[in-house]
Amino acid sequence: MQFNNVLSAISSILFKISNNQDRYQLWGGCFQEEPSDVLRRLNDSLCVDVRLYQQDIRGSIAWARELNRCGYITDDDYEAIYQGLKKVETEISEELCKNGRLSDAEEDIHSVVERRLRTHAGEAALRLHTARSRNDQSATNTKLWMMDNLTNLINEIKKLIMVLKDRAENEIEIIIPGYTHLQRAQPIRWSHFLLSYAWMLRDDVLRLEEQQCRLSRCPLGSGALAGCALDIDRERLARSLGFECVTPNSLFAVGSRDHILEFLNWSSMCGMHLSRLAEDLILYGSQEFNLVKFADQFSTGSSLMPQKRNPDGLELIRGAAGVLLGDAIAFSCVLKGLPSTYNKDLQSDKEIMFRSYDKLLDCFKVVTGTITTMKVNAARGEALLESGMLATDMAHALVRRGVPFRRAHHLVGAVLQRAAELAVDLREMPHEEYIAICPEFESKADIEKLFSWEASVEQYISTGGTAKAAVKQQITQLKEWLK
Repeated sequence: MQFNNVLSAISSILFKISNNQDRYQLWGGCFQEEPSDVLRRLNDSLCVDVRLYQQDIRGSIAWARELNRCGYITDDDYEAIYQGLKKVETEISEELCKNGRLSDAEEDIHSVVERRLRTHAGEAALRLHTARSRNDQSATNTKLWMMDNLTNLINEIKKLIMVLKDRAENEIEIIIPGYTHLQRAQPIRWSHFLLSYAWMLRDDVLRLEEQQCRLSRCPLGSGALAGCALDIDRERLARSLGFECVTPNSLFAVGSRDHILEFLNWSSMCGMHLSRLAEDLILYGSQEFNLVKFADQFSTGSSLMPQKRNPDGLELIRGAAGVLLGDAIAFSCVLKGLPSTYNKDLQSDKEIMFRSYDKLLDCFKVVTGTITTMKVNAARGEALLESGMLATDMAHALVRRGVPFRRAHHLVGAVLQRAAELAVDLREMPHEEYIAICPEFESKADIEKLFSWEASVEQYISTGGTAKAAVKQQITQLKEWLK
């Protein structure tokens, strides 16, 4: 009779009544009252961490298998847990597909899974959490989710790089002004401009791939903070979940969120790169530049002005970059004052991580779609070119005749000043004016040869330059890397 009373007391602890619903709770043995409603609103995280249900179940199956291998649960209990968890996974998947959310009263996904497991596995479900804490469980789930999903970002970046590379290859003949300080500087190939962002994004891929070795360390088996009191094989457990190795210190394992902060910082850098690309395209798409035109599906209109075509997708990406940076800074602020091991402040990690991931994924898709469908105005690109952009070429021509570059720089400056005084284009300035400034301008024909946009860009044959051969070399390198 006394044993039955104990079981009844345990059941009353596991199941708490809240809003007329049974709520399964993983703690509360020494509590006499329920948390207040306002604390629950702040504390409960199911609406966020429900996205981890597959990783939670995967980790639980691996944990039960390890307990079974080490003799801490029987074969029958393991089989009941395994089959029960697979049923729970199916249930949750179907409910999310149908309703987009779970209506369970529990505070988090760990509690939901365990409560539902008990309906399928009975008392065996109560053995699943043996020697495990939500601290190492949550840390493991988050890492598993990142390992499962960050490749989606890599794939989207590679799609964008592919689009940039393809356009660069197909539009290699187009020459446009290159800008510094938003002032016309030198002629460049349109392809060269596109590829500048392809290389930027390639570095983003390499940075994220480089993070994988630190991400792929399994926290499971670290317990709440002190480690696992049972004789389990953490290395075997880690391998079964797809990790490369285990975390080397249990305090570090449950308290560190460096991998998330690293991802958020990476996301903010990606966002910054997309924002700069968006800004260039917004400028180039304006009527003043008129270098590109965006497709209807990536433009919007005005509620008042019928003629407007607004690049709202690109502007939203430019704004999103600020949000991504803000999330990285916000989470840094969460971490900076925490004492060691797990603190509830860390619960914000998943909300911020999911938000940054979702926003960045959408940004890449919008940029890729925008660039795939936009049209480039080659004639307008050439019309924006003006002879003053060839001043550097003139200086180089003097250098080839033995004039020191610094002197050549000043002499060409004098030529530009004289053309302005005469109110003529450099191409129209009389040859004797050139000779008067610098006798090395001895041949009128040589001067006339300088006024060629194609000849100008073709001078820059060094690796990474804007000459056709150098651009083709970049395209080839990107092709090889994308393979």
